[in-house]
Amino acid sequence: MSSPGYRPTPAAASQLNLRGAVDLSSLRRPAAPPAPPASTSPDGGTANGGAPGGGESGRAPLRVEATETNFQDLVQLSAQIPVLFLLWSRYAAESPAVLEASERVVESYGGRLVLAAADVDAFPQLAQAFQVQAVPTAVAVIKGQPVPLFQGPADDAQIRELVEELLKVAAANGVTGSIGDGTQPEGTDEPAPLPPLHQAAIDAIEAGDYAGAAAAYKQALLEQPADADAKAGLAQVDLMARLESLSAPDAESLRDLAAREPDNIEAQLAVADLDVSGGHIEDAFNRIITFIGRNFGPERETARVRLLELFEVVGTQDERVAKARQGLARVLF
Repeated sequence: MSSPGYRPTPAAASQLNLRGAVDLSSLRRPAAPPAPPASTSPDGGTANGGAPGGGESGRAPLRVEATETNFQDLVQLSAQIPVLFLLWSRYAAESPAVLEASERVVESYGGRLVLAAADVDAFPQLAQAFQVQAVPTAVAVIKGQPVPLFQGPADDAQIRELVEELLKVAAANGVTGSIGDGTQPEGTDEPAPLPPLHQAAIDAIEAGDYAGAAAAYKQALLEQPADADAKAGLAQVDLMARLESLSAPDAESLRDLAAREPDNIEAQLAVADLDVSGGHIEDAFNRIITFIGRNFGPERETARVRLLELFEVVGTQDERVAKARQGLARVLF
């Protein structure tokens, strides 16, 4: 990934409005609270001698390894303290230095914010959630809302200036908590355990068994047809299963085929899957809606059903879904 040296000024950071809820609706059922054991650096070692993991101080870790599993826990935590997501890649030369500088700065604030280190190579959907185009990139989350901070290289002083402004934004929005000596922020209850079938689905996803995860979600829906989390989870694992077998050359060939044959439903739906996975949500929706507007019969219904599934993947409360629903209604009626 490229890493241009862009950094907004502290004043720009303080004037940013909280906008657009971070939404990984398909990953909203975490299996564990957001405070893991020791933190690790990009090279696999423990950052700063292991201090962020508790170490000698015995307090909660201020660096968390962000994953698709604990993402929503971290978003929920942002209602109490700011969470600074640092999206990094081992292939971006600036990443280790920026990650270490961010950790030093966060540590110096004694629990007033948490650093969530997100390895975009291991968890690409986290980059998609923030629509990140290059790494390293820092995005804070306050009350579930993203606040872009900087992209590219940054040193301790530059990060500290932005954190100072971030804390002002947080205070203006009533987010003034801190992490004390425990592993949970004050006032936070232990999360309720997942229903057994949901836990089975999460375990299967972590093992790469998408068929097993789909079976668990389908069983959950048989038992509780109104289970919205199971419906969203099923749509997500179905998408992941469809994408799993695609290589880069396959994807390029599919895009060429879709361009040549606009009425080829398999090609159009496959490219829509690719667009959703790459964060090009509106392109994916528009592609399917356009196909529906041109076609009739069984293929039209197949495309409509796939579009509804992708709505679940993105999140039914997303404004892009609401807009696409209007477009779908226009071509159907």
